This record gives sequence, C-alpha cells and structure tokens, in this order.
Amino acid sequence: MALYHDIIHRLSEVYPQGEATALARMLFEVRFNLSLTDVLLGKDNELSSNERDELENIVVRMLKNEPIQYILGETEFCGMTLKVARGVLIPRPETAELVDWIVKDACSHPLRALDVGTGSGCIALALAQSGFDVEAWDVSDEALAIARQNANSLGLNVDFVHEDVLQYDGLSLPSHLLFDVIVSNPPYICQKEACEMERNVLEYEPHLALFVPDEDPLLFYRAIADVASQRLVSGGKLYFELNRAYANETLYMLESKGFVELETRKDQFGNDRMLKAVKK
Repeated sequence: MALYHDIIHRLSEVYPQGEATALARMLFEVRFNLSLTDVLLGKDNELSSNERDELENIVVRMLKNEPIQYILGETEFCGMTLKVARGVLIPRPETAELVDWIVKDACSHPLRALDVGTGSGCIALALAQSGFDVEAWDVSDEALAIARQNANSLGLNVDFVHEDVLQYDGLSLPSHLLFDVIVSNPPYICQKEACEMERNVLEYEPHLALFVPDEDPLLFYRAIADVASQRLVSGGKLYFELNRAYANETLYMLESKGFVELETRKDQFGNDRMLKAVKK
C-alpha cells in the first residue's frame, strides 16, 4: 500500500486530493489489475521491476496533465468500456445524462436515431445498446475508425458515416429515410473560453471537436437543426448537449426554425446542459 499512497501523494501536486486518489485507484485497477482490496493487502508492493517502470512512466505523463483515459486507452461510459485516443473527446458524465434522457423518453422500439459528431461513438453505441437503430456521422476519419473499433469490440451494429454537417446538402440520404431521434454533442466552446479550460483538456483533446468561432457560437446547432428539419419524422425529437452560456440563444434559434415543446435540463453540476425539441 506504500506504493499506492506514494502515487496519490505525487499526483496531489497536480490534481485535487480526491481526484488524485480516484486516478490512482483507476490506474492500479485497469493497468495492473489490482483492486482496492488488493492494494489494502499490500499487493501494490509486489509489482515487478518492469511493472514499476511502466507505472513510473504513466505517472510522469499524468503529472504533465495527460488524461489517464488516453494513457490507458480506454474509459467507461454507460456501462461500456470504450477505446479512446487523442483523436476523440473523452466521454463525460453529462453526456451519459443526455443518453439516459433519450432512452427514458423512448416509448417504443426500434426507434431510428442519428448521432451527429459521434467521436468515440459513445452516444451512438449507448443508444444501440438500448435497442435503437443508429446511424452516426463524423467529419474525422480518425474518430470514425475508433468508433468502429468500439462497435466491433462491443458487438453492436451502428452505421458510421463520414459526413460534414456544415456541408450537408441533403443528397447523401434517400428522401424516404427519416429519423425518430437526432442527437448531438457538437463543438460548442468559443475560442475566448479557452483560457478558462483545464490543461488536460486544452492540451490533449481534439480542438476540432471542442471549438467554434467566437463570432458564431451556434454554428453547429443551426446546421444540425436544419438537418433535423429535413430528416426528423413529424413529432421526432432533437436532443443537444449545450454550452450553458448560450442555452437561451439555442432555444430562440430552434423556436425560429419551427421546433416546439422545447425543454432544457441541468446536469449534475446545476448547469443548463441538455435540450430537447420536437419537430412540429
């Protein structure tokens, strides 16, 4: 247990104490298959010389703010273990709350869903796991490759498509192909907000999936709303993860495009983070 406590102490130089403890526990469990019980029994001190070298290398990387999910190459989301790398965002608990809202709203199956900007495939795969028939778009070939690996490892069927929603002209889908649900966690952080971000996000996670121009914070929301206007069934539902600073503006934009029954929800931290709109 001495080694485990030493790692926590070192990580506490960079991370809050509680987070350092959680990171150390995750590191020992995932990479070295040592549970907290094993650590309490002192099995952390039984690591081989090679394992200790690997542990040291990982800790050095973590002290440089590299996210442990990228170092370990995986993360947990909605009960799934997903591969992640620097080409995709690390799925957040708030996004899992959005998925939970969609699943609880579903009155029947199978429903056909479209996930725009799928990244690791986390939303699409969680919906597929819940019985949805899912198509997922992304502009990044690297992200699509990771998403397909996740689908294969989980044995889930999702149709991953290379599509730039900002260039979407409606011609790539047959006119009869409509969706019951469209969901997106799009890029929504303005460049001016970068100074407020944690280093582990700013320096390691893909800016393509994070940022929008300061002068057009609703860039992706508008484009996806236009897709939803064309491709949702009547009464179909559009779900967004939100930038809390522009929640009201997003609502007004959707109202102006004819969406009804708009509803926002707060995340576990009390921020306006999720939105649902219905196609009239």
